[in-house]
Amino acid sequence: MADADDGQWLDGEAGRLIRPYTVSDGRTEPTLRLELLSTVIATGRRLFGQLGFDHAQALELCRDGTTVAEVAARMRLPAVVTKILLSDLVDWGALDARSPDPLADPADPAVLGSVLAALQRQL
Repeated sequence: MADADDGQWLDGEAGRLIRPYTVSDGRTEPTLRLELLSTVIATGRRLFGQLGFDHAQALELCRDGTTVAEVAARMRLPAVVTKILLSDLVDWGALDARSPDPLADPADPAVLGSVLAALQRQL
């Protein structure tokens, strides 16, 4: 993660200085279907070429495996923008994505509590 460079991308009072649509290059849909509870994990594949700041940050957050919701919370980006970044990384072979357990009902209070707890730990 590029913590040393955060100063040019963040402002303490204003938040992110780059608008979300800029991060996603104006795209509004990811190339693959990702749920908030989908697990994403880095494959270890090295990418040739330079990753942008946001792609590199997302990849670093996925090193040990995490959910899309956790990445969005840690990056302080809307979920759809995060899904676009992550789907790019999956397309490039840098991430693997796994759908959530089909038995996990997203409206189940236990599942929602688990997601909320994970998000609160990150903020």
